[in-house]
Amino acid sequence: MNDKFPQLTWINNSGLGCFLTLLLLALLLGSVGLGWIVNGVLVFFAILLLLPIVGFWGVRWWISRKLVQSDCPACQYSFTAFSGTECNCPNCGEALQVQDRKFSRLTPPGTIEVEAIEVSAPQIED
Repeated sequence: MNDKFPQLTWINNSGLGCFLTLLLLALLLGSVGLGWIVNGVLVFFAILLLLPIVGFWGVRWWISRKLVQSDCPACQYSFTAFSGTECNCPNCGEALQVQDRKFSRLTPPGTIEVEAIEVSAPQIED
């Protein structure tokens, strides 16, 4: 090996031959009249490039529409769940269902949910 001259102009061209072969094949197909094959391959690669980006934003949009953050009606603990599902409160363990973008208690059929109200009554002295 010659150590007198530095290798400043050394280039790794291991993938250059493959790229040139593909470029020459594309030019040959375009000149023969099979340019639609080249266009189809380019469209395929464009779709492969754009599909993950569109999929990422689509999944983010779907999750933002399905997630509901609200307070538990029993203990007022705030947590997140998917809409249209049944879950338990992580704080008190109350069975809840998610509807209309809020949590409500999961009650068996025929049970009437009531809310207690404190009423102050005047004191009667004897």
